[in-house]
Order: sequence, then structure tokens, then C-alpha cells
Amino acid sequence: MEYINRPLDYPDILAMLRSRGLSIADDTQAIGQLRNISYFRLANYLRPMELDKATHIFKPNSRFDNAVDLYYFDKELRALLFTAIQSFEIALRSKLIHHFSVTYGAFWIIDRGLFADKKIFSECAVRIQQEVFRSKEDFIQEHFSKYNHPLVPPAWKSLEVVSFGTLSRILCNLSDKQLLKRIAREFNLPQHKILESWCKSAVSLRNNIAHHSRTWNRVFPIKPQLPQSLNGAWISTSGVANNRLYAQLCCLLYLQNSIHPDNRFKENFKRLIIAHPNVDVTAMGFPKDWEQNPLWA
Repeated sequence: MEYINRPLDYPDILAMLRSRGLSIADDTQAIGQLRNISYFRLANYLRPMELDKATHIFKPNSRFDNAVDLYYFDKELRALLFTAIQSFEIALRSKLIHHFSVTYGAFWIIDRGLFADKKIFSECAVRIQQEVFRSKEDFIQEHFSKYNHPLVPPAWKSLEVVSFGTLSRILCNLSDKQLLKRIAREFNLPQHKILESWCKSAVSLRNNIAHHSRTWNRVFPIKPQLPQSLNGAWISTSGVANNRLYAQLCCLLYLQNSIHPDNRFKENFKRLIIAHPNVDVTAMGFPKDWEQNPLWA
């Protein structure tokens, strides 16, 4: 089937939306928003108001301003999440570098014997070389100006410049489970499998955020494990869908509490919810009593 739809100018887009039942209070303001937020990005936030997904007819009392508010909520939410993921990523790098370097030496990242899956090890070794060689960090450039063997700098330099995705693959392929368990316990987690699961889901979420994609009501393909209980303040996991944002938020808040006990993540999220009262938190997988859970109380 050939695509024949023509491009629409801003007034035409507003006319189309009105014909579908959307209320637009101020055309000048609406066009101002469309100049900075493309229609198909904003359409992600219009869809929840649609009565018919095929014809895109809107429910009664649907308002353009609500979609714009939802967009800005999602934008602020992504910024909050990114900061939390950054804290976790940096802490994980530090702990992984320290424990494995002290135990196995400076170049454990290229020791095939320390990794369970040799194919994944080979893929990661290539990625490490690529990411290190293209790094412009001063400490990497200074290293290569002095040394040419081994092929990559020691772990405490190399792992500071590889991507979070590569770091996650390295973590999940290491075969010393006792050392991984020690690292997990520094995050107040009982065992390494939970840490690995949370790391994988954080990488997926970070990639979503890095592409400025809709986050608030997304169904996530990488799902974190949700243990029934943990040493720190946690949630009731009964009925909680681990493919929704609520599960990710809980994991990130728990990690923040272990890394920075005086963090303001919980307060900042609640303040964001209050500032956007039209946002339906159930679309993010929040249970009705979420604020009564020890983690969020």
C-alpha cells in the first residue's frame, strides 16, 4: 500500500485534531508547542485520550493542553530517572573495578578464564577496544602516549570509558559468583542475580531515556526481578507488574538508598506527581496503596 498522506502545516494539524474532537483553547500557544515538539512525538501523549484507536477520535472533554502537560511531565521524569541511573552506574563501575582488580590484577577484563561465556567475552573484548580507542579522555590519551602493551589500559581506566551496556555484559558474564555477591551486598542486595537483573533493566531504561522516548506508560522488554523481601525498606510485590515503570522506580529508589542514604529521589518524584495532577500513575503500574509501602512512605 502506497503512503499518500501529504505534510500538514501547523494550522492544518490543529484543524485535523479539532475534527477528531480535541479541544484546543489557544491556537497561537498550540502552534508554539508544535514548533518545538513534533506532532508525532506529541501524539504519544494524545493517544491515551483517544476513544477509537483506528479513527483517532477523542473521548469527550479531551484537551490539547493535557497532552502538552503530560509531555512535560514525562520530560522531567526522564531527567529524574537519568540522574538516579547515573548514580547507580558510577557506583557499579567503582565497585566492579575495585573488587576484581584487587583480586585478579590490572588486566582481568581481558582474562578469558574469568568469564563464563567465551563468545560473550570475545564480543566484549572487541567492544572494550573500540570504546577505549575512540575515547578522548585525558587519562586514556596519556596512557597510550606512554604504554603500548597490553592492548588496552588497566581495568580502572578502561571500565571508566566503556558504555553502560558493555559494563552490564561484563558484569553478567563474570564467573566468580562469590565476588559478585560481595558487590551485590554493597548495594544491600542479598545475591548477585538480583544485581544483574536490575543492571540489565537500568541499561534498557537508560537507552530509552537517551533517545527521549516516552517513558511514563511504556511496557519495558527487560524486566527487573522483584524479590518478596529485602534487607532495606522495600515494597509489597503482590500484583506488581515488573514490566512497568513502577517496578523500575522501586529498584532505582532502593539502589539510591544504598548509595546515597540522604538522597531526595523519593521526594522529588512525589513533588513531580503533585505538579502534574492530571497524570494517571496507574498507567505506570503504580498500585493504589503505593505510598504506604515502606520504600515510599
